[in-house]
Amino acid sequence: MRLGIQARLSGQTGNVIDDLLEHARVTERHGLDLWIGQGLDVDSVTALTIAAREAPALSVGVSVVPAYSRHPVNTAVQALTAQAATGGRFTLGVGVSHQIMVEGVYGISYTKQLRQMREYLEILMPLLHGHQIDYTGEVFSAHTTRSPVAVPGATPPRVLVAAMGTRMLELTGQLADGTTLWMVGPKTLADHVVPTITKAADAADRPTPEVMAGLTVCVTSDPDTARAVAGREFAIYKSLPAYQAMFEREGAGGAEDLTVVGDEEQVAEQIRRLEDLGATSAMFAVYGTDEEQHRTLALLSELARSN
Repeated sequence: MRLGIQARLSGQTGNVIDDLLEHARVTERHGLDLWIGQGLDVDSVTALTIAAREAPALSVGVSVVPAYSRHPVNTAVQALTAQAATGGRFTLGVGVSHQIMVEGVYGISYTKQLRQMREYLEILMPLLHGHQIDYTGEVFSAHTTRSPVAVPGATPPRVLVAAMGTRMLELTGQLADGTTLWMVGPKTLADHVVPTITKAADAADRPTPEVMAGLTVCVTSDPDTARAVAGREFAIYKSLPAYQAMFEREGAGGAEDLTVVGDEEQVAEQIRRLEDLGATSAMFAVYGTDEEQHRTLALLSELARSN
């Protein structure tokens, strides 16, 4: 199972690209993949492309580009450019984001999420695989037969959708390469995510989809304190409906109940369990004291190199 780190750039006081390059060097040194989200602090695809050029053994991915904010033709061109620049080490994550972002920041109505993502993928996926399209949809349209999308040297990047609900997982299994999860616990992974997306992919005669688990992690001698810290640092997810639904399904109150925490042996066992339950890769947000983060990175590095 591939393992990666989610770099948190918000709150940095220096140059954000310099900070990301340091993350990239550390992550590459540990044999891990590097992921960042798309907020308003940096353009993630651009930044990750720079990072991967500076760290030639590093695989990178964005989790996720908000689909409401970028036309799929532009996303295809940008993703293919990143794939060419990194020599095939880029993964594109896309998602519908959240109402607070789509309506509050972009001023776009947060409606028809499933329709929006279906049309997005029906345009994006063919373009990434070298096909031109003449497509008129309800939300998006794209016509590239006369002005083709073509990035020399690019191979199709993997596309993971931030899918957690049943219908979005089914759509992802039908059209994309897999799902990128966040704050989804092991019970929900095994009972809901993996069977739903796998069944949809099988019905569409597509390859077995990737399922990337995403959780917080802390190797520590004080798990109770680490859980409390996770609850405070990642409290925002309790206020977002998509994550509330996953917490309820899991029987969890918040991040404090989902964090991967304990000593080295305990954390390693929890990560192996994610793989046993159907995760094909995992992305972790490392938190805690400097000592705890050092221990966590050392363990993740050991596990990644043993795969």
